[in-house]
Amino acid sequence: MNSRARVAAAMRHEMPDRVPVMCQLALGHYFLHSDRRPAEIWFDSRIFVETLAEFCGRYGHDGFLLNLPGRPANWRDYLASTEQTAAGERLVWRGGLVTLVPRDDNPHTFTAYGGPLPRADYTSVDVNDPAIYRLPGYVWNTFHAPSLWDIPPEADLTDPGAYPEWFGGAVRYARDLCPEASVHVEVFSPFTHLLEFFSYEQALIALVEAPQTCHAMLERFTRIVETQLTLYAACQPDAILISSAFAGAGFVSRRMYEEFVLPYEARLAARAHAEQQLVYTHTCGAIGDRLDLMLATGIDGLDTLDPPPLGTVDLTVAKSRYGERCFFKGNLDAVNEMLRADDVTFDQAVRERLRIGGPKSGYILSSACSVAPGVSPARLQRMVRLAEMHGRYPLPGQ
Repeated sequence: MNSRARVAAAMRHEMPDRVPVMCQLALGHYFLHSDRRPAEIWFDSRIFVETLAEFCGRYGHDGFLLNLPGRPANWRDYLASTEQTAAGERLVWRGGLVTLVPRDDNPHTFTAYGGPLPRADYTSVDVNDPAIYRLPGYVWNTFHAPSLWDIPPEADLTDPGAYPEWFGGAVRYARDLCPEASVHVEVFSPFTHLLEFFSYEQALIALVEAPQTCHAMLERFTRIVETQLTLYAACQPDAILISSAFAGAGFVSRRMYEEFVLPYEARLAARAHAEQQLVYTHTCGAIGDRLDLMLATGIDGLDTLDPPPLGTVDLTVAKSRYGERCFFKGNLDAVNEMLRADDVTFDQAVRERLRIGGPKSGYILSSACSVAPGVSPARLQRMVRLAEMHGRYPLPGQ
């Protein structure tokens, strides 16, 4: 059974030959352990895909997640200058923004004077003004680029025709380059768009002080993400991930989740299913109190499932309550069981996840959240060997 079929079987609760392994690596991990320039991994779609594919093969993992949108092939034409500094590569864009690309972390973009990028003001925002969707602070943090290159300022982002061919280019290239790997692509939850749009502090205040404005924005963001999801689905990924990192108990209550997250993510799940796509949600941290609400959106799977102390998910409880309704991916503590643990502790943790998550299929062995830049490559290879030794079906006791 090849990797693509193995992951597909697990996601559908069919019986693969063994538990698949598919970790999302932090971009800093690629930066540290690749010979490619970090800026090129981040901004060049072909180099990005080739890097992910190389590491997937190097570690023996069964697939990878494309968590950056496509870029135009001529992205370098928008640069005014570049230089290497002690803090990393410094990219100056023709529009005046500056991006600093550290060696082991995500790039960060600032104004020409080093200040934060502008965000919208929830007290005065005009939902119907196309210009507000071009604020550098919002564009950078959801499109991961300093500008919506080649997309006119007046473009309606709910219109599929507004997006250039390169938007889905990374997915198409990955599908062609890795026909036997499970290739997943990421869209952002409307709630994440909201937080990036107003800034996190102001968005959380807006939920209380201006809920109707928030709903109006969430409606528009949902339509935008539905459009992007449809464009990605046409590129034939194996699954679509809804990145909803900021919808855990550390940010919003169950009541607020029901009001501001659930109905909008439910629309994304419905659109994915209409496009014949499997869809799952990534939410970090304390989500043990809202797994039922997350599944009420209609998704097929849950990602991260951070265990204590990073989060609040007990995999045994989650598997017994919801294991027949969805697939699970994750639950391995990326800090205490992967980065800081000794070899014995790491092996025990992996074997425990296989023991709990593996029965009756529906489980993908993975770090809970992104693999930290400093995690040993040998440890990531070891995960596959452990899955081959202890995750083969039928599992002991089945």
